[in-house]
Amino acid sequence: MRRWGVTTAELCGLNDRKITGLSFEWFFLIFCWLRKAVMGVVVHIIAMRHGQSEYNILGLCNDDPERQVRLTLAGRRQAEIAGQKLRQVPLQHILCSQLPRAHETAEIVGQYHAVAIETRAELNDIRSGCDGKPVVEYFRRIAHDRLNARVNDGESLLEHKRRILNFLDWLKLNAPYRSVLLVAHEETMRVFAAQVRQLNEDAMLELNFENCETLEFEL
Repeated sequence: MRRWGVTTAELCGLNDRKITGLSFEWFFLIFCWLRKAVMGVVVHIIAMRHGQSEYNILGLCNDDPERQVRLTLAGRRQAEIAGQKLRQVPLQHILCSQLPRAHETAEIVGQYHAVAIETRAELNDIRSGCDGKPVVEYFRRIAHDRLNARVNDGESLLEHKRRILNFLDWLKLNAPYRSVLLVAHEETMRVFAAQVRQLNEDAMLELNFENCETLEFEL
């Protein structure tokens, strides 16, 4: 097996799959982590907001993956255009949230790339505590403290931010690919952009991303 130009034999000098009591798989994972930590392997990220959804039109919140909120016709067309723009990008993997609108977007874009699509709960939209209710109601209920307020069993914007940053840390240290598309949501795109542009949290709140708008950065 060859990873990053290194064969199994070159890596461990052995033909079997046991190295001092560790399986080869564990040894290789440790090797990958150390290689990234020491050599600074770069992961190129293209982050994308999903296409227009049915609830975007209705102005409703949706953060429950079990609720089947799909893309509109316009949203599918947005994803198709985005896919055409990215068709020459050498993507190695696509990660998306569990929400149907994000996965549907990933599938449309992914038809131009022979790569796997993987769903990750960490990329899910912020848990608003207002699923199925008007977005304006959610904003009204957090208006007194936009960064820290939580509604019902939801999470605050700062809790959501920590979740996303933890995911980026995981991706940098563990991802076995160097070019990846992340299909997520506007709140998540705000976190990405604020981190890349080194913005404070007040500035983060003012960012806006259109459906299928992208942001490129490196980890």
